[in-house]
Amino acid sequence: MNTALDIQEPQGRQIVSDAPAIVTPMTMIDRALATGAAPETLEKLLALQERWEANQGRKAFDEAMAAAKAEIPTIRKNRTVDFTSSKGRTHYRHEDLAEIAATVNPILSKFGLSYRFKTTNAPNEPITVTCIITHRMGYFEETTLSGPRDDSGNKNAIQQVGSTLTYLQRMTLKAALGLAASEDDDGRKSSEADEPINQAQAARVLALIEETGTDTEKFCTYLGIESIAAMPATVLPRALASLNKKKGQANG
Repeated sequence: MNTALDIQEPQGRQIVSDAPAIVTPMTMIDRALATGAAPETLEKLLALQERWEANQGRKAFDEAMAAAKAEIPTIRKNRTVDFTSSKGRTHYRHEDLAEIAATVNPILSKFGLSYRFKTTNAPNEPITVTCIITHRMGYFEETTLSGPRDDSGNKNAIQQVGSTLTYLQRMTLKAALGLAASEDDDGRKSSEADEPINQAQAARVLALIEETGTDTEKFCTYLGIESIAAMPATVLPRALASLNKKKGQANG
């Protein structure tokens, strides 16, 4: 005698999640409007929504930057500068701005990032360039560097400004993206590449360290140097960019 067992699965079973629903400021605003909340309440909720959106934008920016940096390769050096002046021979290789852009632009775009430059060039003042990295959600961060007009070689006044602008755009973009400067690409004489910063530059760095509450020992370890006074001049742009970024975040 054979007995067949007919096993039936329950139909239309509903799975109820115990996870609480996420309440955003916009949800609270909708509820407040539905219940006829006072204008003062709505104003506070709108301010809360703005802060929430800004925080979400910053998180998205950080995630996008981390993902982009993981994909950006070493930039190929495609330019050689070699000339002799009364100060001696200058010889170095570097990647120009076009080479950097060709490498990073597709990757940045992939993660919703873009950049632009803002320039200040007042008479008798150093040229200042700010690189602004922006995420599609609206959050952005700035990296600023300044420098004198480049009077090396046989440049006229316009060429001096143009050379400095290009150099600062290149360096601010590299600093903003965390691309470490390669050896012998800073536009100085090869024999001067490892010279330490001067006292005024060291004082400027130390002032920013104190202002931002930065741990000096950890900062030196991060830069790979023994001390601020022994900082190579080639490391200075990265140090200033890092400290100015921290200062901007604290003030923001």
